[in-house]
Amino acid sequence: MSDFIRLCIEFFKTGLFAVGGGLASIPFLKEMAVKYGWFTIEDLTTMIAVSESTPGPIGVNMATYVGFHMYGLAGGIAATLSLVAPSIIVICIVAKILEKFRSSPIVNGVFEGLRPAVCGLIIAAVMSIYISSLLNVSLWQSTGNMLSLFNWKACGLFAVLLAFYLYKPKIHPIVIICAAAAAGIVFGF
Repeated sequence: MSDFIRLCIEFFKTGLFAVGGGLASIPFLKEMAVKYGWFTIEDLTTMIAVSESTPGPIGVNMATYVGFHMYGLAGGIAATLSLVAPSIIVICIVAKILEKFRSSPIVNGVFEGLRPAVCGLIIAAVMSIYISSLLNVSLWQSTGNMLSLFNWKACGLFAVLLAFYLYKPKIHPIVIICAAAAAGIVFGF
């Protein structure tokens, strides 16, 4: 099977099973990085940062980014359509049968059970981002030095931006994103 078809299938599966929004797609992307080597975990961190700071849903932005990275414009379009196709299909099916199942206790129970699972996926994604951004696990494992575990520049930037946000909460998030981007350029993250 060609990598282009595999890319479309993987993003279709991601769109089908990543319930809860774009952040829920991060574990699927991490699996793609490990399984197919299309991008590295560091690339994934960059994708998340770019996808979060650009307009639009994060999952769609990441699919477009990966598809474009792999196959240019055609790959970006194919990956994006593959990601959103399951949602469109499911919405069309649900719209047809919604009236019949609207008050079903089984359907309501399924959605109640999905909520904690989605929260768990989002928490796992956030922790993965924190670990890959703020810690140097591989360096720590190779040296055994506890001080080498932390990416001190990234931890310092995170602490400064967090303190700034907590003490000046009326600052628009765009200002924080721009400040983090500027610091990343200046300090070479």
